[in-house]
Amino acid sequence: MAKTGKPGLMERAKTYFKGVRSEMRKVSWPSKKEMKNYTAVVVAMTAILAAIMGLADLIFQQIFLRFI
Repeated sequence: MAKTGKPGLMERAKTYFKGVRSEMRKVSWPSKKEMKNYTAVVVAMTAILAAIMGLADLIFQQIFLRFI
């Protein structure tokens, strides 16, 4: 059987992970303080949006119950 010139699975995987490693070195990682701030913002926004959606649900529930 003749070789087709296409690299094998292991060679392609090796090349892929070398590329991933190279790109990960270029990433600008946030500091611990920045990460805590970002996490706090996400948690706060999630709580605010959950409260808004809960309030909207209660309002619509009351509206629909009056029609039934």
